[in-house]
Amino acid sequence: MNGPIVIVGAGLGGLRSAEELRRAGYEGELILVGEESRLPYDRPPLSKQFVRGETDDTTLRPAEFFEEKQIDLRLNTEAVGVDTTARRVRLADGGTLDYDQLIIATGLRPRRLPGLPDLRGVHVLRGHADATALRAELTGAGTALVVGAGFIGCELAASFRASGVEVVLVEPQPTPLASVLGEQIGALVARMHRAEGVDLRCGTGLDTFLADDADRVRGALLSDGSEVSADLVVIGVGSRPVTEWLADSDIALAEPAAGGGVLADEVGRTSVAGVWVVGDVAAWLHETGLRKRVEHWTNAGEQAKLLACALLGAEPPTAARVPYFWSDQYDVKIQALGTPSANDDIYIVADDGRKFLAYYAQNGNLTGVVGAGMTGQVMKARAKIAANAPIADLLAATQP
Repeated sequence: MNGPIVIVGAGLGGLRSAEELRRAGYEGELILVGEESRLPYDRPPLSKQFVRGETDDTTLRPAEFFEEKQIDLRLNTEAVGVDTTARRVRLADGGTLDYDQLIIATGLRPRRLPGLPDLRGVHVLRGHADATALRAELTGAGTALVVGAGFIGCELAASFRASGVEVVLVEPQPTPLASVLGEQIGALVARMHRAEGVDLRCGTGLDTFLADDADRVRGALLSDGSEVSADLVVIGVGSRPVTEWLADSDIALAEPAAGGGVLADEVGRTSVAGVWVVGDVAAWLHETGLRKRVEHWTNAGEQAKLLACALLGAEPPTAARVPYFWSDQYDVKIQALGTPSANDDIYIVADDGRKFLAYYAQNGNLTGVVGAGMTGQVMKARAKIAANAPIADLLAATQP
């Protein structure tokens, strides 16, 4: 190579890419650029242990690690553009970085609801600064409104209840997680939250906020005309890929209606030679023939391994990839293996009133397993998912 490998984005995907490049034998110059001031950190604990005050540090690697691996980590450095012909990244401070190979790992940014007043006490959660601000206000809060019952919204509702805060959780869909795991499983998640004292209101959206005289939120008016009080509000209605800095480049992007992100092949190559993409911002080509983004913690590491091997011309891992993700809510770990979809045929094969296990199938074959509080049963299904096991055989095996 005639120049360094530059990785833009110092989150999990960017860090794992740097690690895998070194592990695969790359000894050249490696620059990792991050716009935040903190060392790369883990995001999943932010909505759980961190916001509850149970941990203060979610750093993934100490500063010594980057020195040891000769990774030039540049924090407080934001990329604002790229010239793919000159192979040069433009920075917010007016500087530039030349590259031989560029890896895009800029992740996501929380969505905000348009048309709402800008009030103190209203939060989103993505980064460490968001979580720190939310944690500070949670200490003195008695009531909270969470808008959106996706994974982040559900995790925050659980954390707030564990902190003794009364919670209203609002979701326009029929159940929590309906678009991800389907209404059947969403109903079981709803049951758990209601059992923990959450005022869960599905089929209801947010109309506007109510403010006090100091421009601080005091509550909200919902779409059904009801009014709720809230000392703090969190908006958890999803995220969008951070691709604005690529707008003037010739790097192909997915349409917003298709989830957005940077289009890539099955190992992270984009439409431009020498440019790669990894993590939440990456719309990789999948076995289905579709390009889609996968916003899961384990996916970033798996993609980084494949990308590093492809970039360096090494043999990629050959083991079957079975996607995995999880969500901790109360004392229950919700886990998913495979590619469960709300459009699959869903079979609930175990349910004790709190813990449950469900199989997902398409065309008669197992595509995924979702369980709550059933870690062993979920993980045992990995080989069956990889083998496309007939769902009829699995259901027969559950019969007494």
